[in-house]
Amino acid sequence: MGQALGKHLLAENHTLTVFNRSAEKTLILEQQGASAASSAQQAITDSDFCLLLLSDATAINAVLDNIDPASFKGKMIIQMGTIAPNESRAIAKRITDNQGAYLECPVLGSLPEARSGRLILMAGGSDENYQTALPLLKIMGKSPQHIGEIGQGSTVKLAMNQLIAGLTSSFALSLALIEKEHINTEQFMKIVRDSALYAPTFDKKIDRMLQCDFSKPNFPTKHLAKDTQLFLSVAKQLGLETCALEGINQLLNKTLEQGLENTDYSAIYSGVINNN
Repeated sequence: MGQALGKHLLAENHTLTVFNRSAEKTLILEQQGASAASSAQQAITDSDFCLLLLSDATAINAVLDNIDPASFKGKMIIQMGTIAPNESRAIAKRITDNQGAYLECPVLGSLPEARSGRLILMAGGSDENYQTALPLLKIMGKSPQHIGEIGQGSTVKLAMNQLIAGLTSSFALSLALIEKEHINTEQFMKIVRDSALYAPTFDKKIDRMLQCDFSKPNFPTKHLAKDTQLFLSVAKQLGLETCALEGINQLLNKTLEQGLENTDYSAIYSGVINNN
């Protein structure tokens, strides 16, 4: 996601400094005009806005640990990964205690949307910080949403990813039933498309499922599994009943056990049909 978004920012003529803990992952962006920082410290020193596109709060804090806290002063840190609301609030405190500005802005969308500036952005933080970041946010997504205070943007992102898990697993199970009973798939899909039950993601994933081709993922199964577990943790803290999602979590774990962690999350279908 970071590479795809970086390509878009460069195409929009922005000056871009990039840092990755695996240095080889910045080569493509360097070839397209980005400057590569040798450290996270250099990256934040050389930038006014710092976008964090990391997999979880552990990774975020590991990177921040290598930055002199005094360097946050006067910088805008925009956290764009999927993390828990309390994790975002803790990172915000870490930044603001050192006179930096913090905005959480997780995104919905995958690589094509990142490359074309069509991400859905869900910001949480003060209105002042949101307005400061808004011109940049509008380059990444045409209609950014200011959800509210820090933690609320992260909450909406978790809610959206829970829908991804629910819709995909539910469709996979229905499709597997249709296949097992040798019913014409297109006839089934016509009924689905004409109903209120249709979701565009069904058409995006059906060919992958039918062909069991989960290669070249835009969003890997392991990340959906991580986000599902994160949602479960937050929901349980809030006293919500999570039994339905716990079943999906088991299905995702089964899919991971099949060695499909780095494949497209439509690999949930493999977990459904390989009931061993």
